[in-house]
Amino acid sequence: MDPVIPNGNELGQAARLLRALGAGADELFELLQDPDPDLIRSALKNPQFGEEHLLLLLKRPGLPEGVIRLIFRAPPVAGSRRLKIALAGHPGTPAPLLATLLAQLHLFELVTVTQLSGASPDHKAAAQQAILKRLPETELGAKITLARRGSAAVLEALLCEGEPRLAAAVLANPGLREPGILAFLKSPKASAETISAVARHPRWGARPGLRLALLRNRKTPPIWFTLFLPSLATRELKGLLCSKGLDPWQLEAVREVLGKRGAAGVNIRLTISS
Repeated sequence: MDPVIPNGNELGQAARLLRALGAGADELFELLQDPDPDLIRSALKNPQFGEEHLLLLLKRPGLPEGVIRLIFRAPPVAGSRRLKIALAGHPGTPAPLLATLLAQLHLFELVTVTQLSGASPDHKAAAQQAILKRLPETELGAKITLARRGSAAVLEALLCEGEPRLAAAVLANPGLREPGILAFLKSPKASAETISAVARHPRWGARPGLRLALLRNRKTPPIWFTLFLPSLATRELKGLLCSKGLDPWQLEAVREVLGKRGAAGVNIRLTISS
C-alpha cells in the first residue's frame, strides 16, 4: 500500500504549529494575533509562553472553551492574580472553572470582575453573589471601602446591615438606587441614626417617595418628621393617619397639620363669600 503523502496545506499547517511551539517570547506576541485555535494550542505548549502572553490572549472574546481550559491549566495561572481575574471575567470561561476561580479571588478582585467591560452578565452576577456571601465575615473597614465601589445589589445589602458609618458610605455612592433605600427604611434595621443619614443627604432627603417612607417610620426623629410633614399632600397626610405603626405624637402632629389646612380652607371660603 502506498504511503499517504501530506498535501501542501497539511505541510504548511504542520510548519506553523512547529513554529508556534519553538517561537521566542517576542515572536509569540505576533502569533497570538492568529485566529487559528490549533496554533494557539501549540503556542500554549511553548516554554516561553508567559503571563503577558496569556493576558493578551484573554483579551480575545471568541476563544473556544477548550483553549480556555488549557489556559486555566497553564503554569503561570497558579501564581498570577491578574490571570485569575482575566479568566474569571472572560465570557468563554465555563461555569465550573468560573466557580473555582471566584473562590480563589480576594474580595476586591471579585469587585474588579463585576466591573470588567468584557465580562458577561452571568459572570458578573456570579462574582456579585460571591461578594454577597462573604459580607458576614468581612470587617467594617473593608465594607466601607466596598461601599464606595460595589454594585447596586451589594450596596443594598450593605445598607441593610444598619451600621451608621457604613450607611453614610453607601448613600454617597452614585450607584445606589432609590428602591434599595425604600426597602431599608421599611426594615427593622433602620434606626434613628441611619434614618437621619438618609433625611439629611442632599441627594436623597428631598425625594418625595423617600420623605413619605421616612414619615411612615416610627423611628424617624422628631426634627425630620415635623420638617417633612408639611410637604405632603392632604391625601398623603390622611393616609398617614391610617398607619398603624406610628407613635401617638406622630399621629398628633399629622392631625395638627391637617387641622391648619382645614382652618385655612374655611378662611378662604369666608373671604370669597363676603
